Amino acid sequence: MLNVYKETGFVQGAGRHQCSHLQRCQKLLHLATCNERQHGRLQKLTVHAHSPQQAPKPVDPTPKRGHRSQQLASKQAGPVKQPQSGGRNLSRLNKRMAELGLCSRREADDWIAQGLVRVDGQVATMGLQVSQHARIEVGEQAHSQQAQLVTVLLHKPVGYVSGQAEDGHAPAVSLLSERTHWRGDTSRLRFNPSQLRGLAPAGRLDLDSNGLLVLTQDGRVARQLIGAESSVTKEYLVRVTWGDVVRNVQGVFPASKLSKLRHGLSLDGKMLKPATVEWQNPEQLRFVLSEGRKRQIRRMCDLVGLKVVGLKRIRIGRVLLGSLPPG
Repeated sequence: MLNVYKETGFVQGAGRHQCSHLQRCQKLLHLATCNERQHGRLQKLTVHAHSPQQAPKPVDPTPKRGHRSQQLASKQAGPVKQPQSGGRNLSRLNKRMAELGLCSRREADDWIAQGLVRVDGQVATMGLQVSQHARIEVGEQAHSQQAQLVTVLLHKPVGYVSGQAEDGHAPAVSLLSERTHWRGDTSRLRFNPSQLRGLAPAGRLDLDSNGLLVLTQDGRVARQLIGAESSVTKEYLVRVTWGDVVRNVQGVFPASKLSKLRHGLSLDGKMLKPATVEWQNPEQLRFVLSEGRKRQIRRMCDLVGLKVVGLKRIRIGRVLLGSLPPG
């Protein structure tokens, strides 16, 4: 079943739009709380990054003799010129906009191409390099476009892939239709085929796993959930066996190996972050992870001799799977 709603409040405040799941599901936009506090200056989609010590010096309005051609040129509105600083401490404008939480890089490129972005008061050009202290302004038209982006919560069944179709298996997005829109959704937004364009998973579930899957058109949501600096946790219920033991696995599984699952394992030559791992019942473990490596839980269990026979994601950040039915 799908639950779909607009992301209009992501930058300007998360209190106006409900994620349904009746009253058991928290607002997805609350995942951005920490980022919004850090970048509170983004409220009007304008970034003023000058610190008091680095504020630009006022320009002397007094005309200087012999520079009339320069004065006339400065009055003409046009694209901002590339800074002449040898590339030091500069980054591409689309990357900087994504870092500040304004939009995704792809959105930034679209806005720049449409002339909707200004840097230090001048229209930006594609590929522009900017400093950390550049003033970036985004037009209202871009804001309106962003307000139409949607995020969908889906209870993915086993047998569907999270992204593009592969090896004959259908993608999870193929489950979304007016017929599958959950009746328990309390939002006012209703399904429209246009909501399927550009919808991508923000944190995958593999073919043999089920549970909560977030599909979004909004790069800001994806960045909050799966970006390199994301600290959003994901919770899973994992049914396991230990050799020939399928009942009361907890009674025979060594405590030292459980400790290894919590911290001390490496994948692909890189140490995993500490995780919460505890017994939910004698045959099922509860994992809480703050990172998302490919097939991470299954590979972690393999390293300590456990076999995963069922894996279900029940929470992402403050969003619970709750009573959302599968499919």
